[in-house]
Amino acid sequence: MRCPKCQSLKSSVIDSRQAEDGNTIRRRRSCDQCGQRFTTYERIEEKTLVVVKKDGTREQFSREKIFNGIIRSAQKRPVSTDDIDEVVNRIEQKVRAQGDSEIESDVIGNLVMEELVELDEITYVRFASVYRSFKDVGELENLLKQMISKGSKVKPGKKDETK
Repeated sequence: MRCPKCQSLKSSVIDSRQAEDGNTIRRRRSCDQCGQRFTTYERIEEKTLVVVKKDGTREQFSREKIFNGIIRSAQKRPVSTDDIDEVVNRIEQKVRAQGDSEIESDVIGNLVMEELVELDEITYVRFASVYRSFKDVGELENLLKQMISKGSKVKPGKKDETK
């Protein structure tokens, strides 16, 4: 593993542990040349998963894309990156457990919303406003009314078309 400080290819593993998600091994390393300590992660290489977007285009599944979308929605909220990482891990596990090589983007979006409504309501509303492409304040108002009437545990899914 290349040292991030001196670029040496020689390092020693100091500590090796299974990460909390159970699917990753965290290794603490020390560069043999400069002594810099750094962390690496090892995970099983999964088969390629393709996301079918709403317009029919296809792209490779990216956990980073989900992570970044949640990070944007959680800005200035009391949500840690560890919490977000756990959410992304659960979403990826659910997606891969379906066993298909392709998955609709709507399925992923709904999984994200299921997780966010439990994590932080404001983060959920922010994500929903982008994911559902609200056209006006009325659609946001409908979402908020749903949240209030259901004790703030909204079921994600299609927009309320009763307008």
